[in-house]
Amino acid sequence: MRQTSTVRVLSLALLAVATVAATGCHRGARGDYALAPEVRPLEVPPDLNVPNTAGATAIPALASAAKPAAGAQAAPAASQSGFTIAGSREDVFAKVGDALATIEGVNIASRAQLLGSYDVGYEGSNFLVRVVAVDSGVYVSAVDPRGLPATDAAAVKLVSALKAKLAG
Repeated sequence: MRQTSTVRVLSLALLAVATVAATGCHRGARGDYALAPEVRPLEVPPDLNVPNTAGATAIPALASAAKPAAGAQAAPAASQSGFTIAGSREDVFAKVGDALATIEGVNIASRAQLLGSYDVGYEGSNFLVRVVAVDSGVYVSAVDPRGLPATDAAAVKLVSALKAKLAG
């Protein structure tokens, strides 16, 4: 009887050791899995962190593109929504503000000297009047809310009036 109870005890001990070894309870959690679930880093699947560019069209570089000097931009092509004037950006920005204040119907909503822009309303249209330093002086232009040159009648009319006031 003594032998059977010893065998039973040894069998139970061996079964307990095998269970603990099989479940991995003897090691504990390692690395990020040891952290609380809300603290663990987010894992993004490899195919979701980079956009698929397999069908993308490559845009060729222009051979004639010249690099503008540091701190200045190349002058944009001549258009109805902008013009270039000689002077420093700060001086022209102040002159544009004075000229806008004298034009009938212009409502200046805000001005941002660091950005070189006036947010204006004129004849029912809202757009920006931007003042940007370029190689040949300062470019004054009207820009629509999308960031494109404003080509509506009110913007073209205001740019023409500004050009006349600043040139004279």
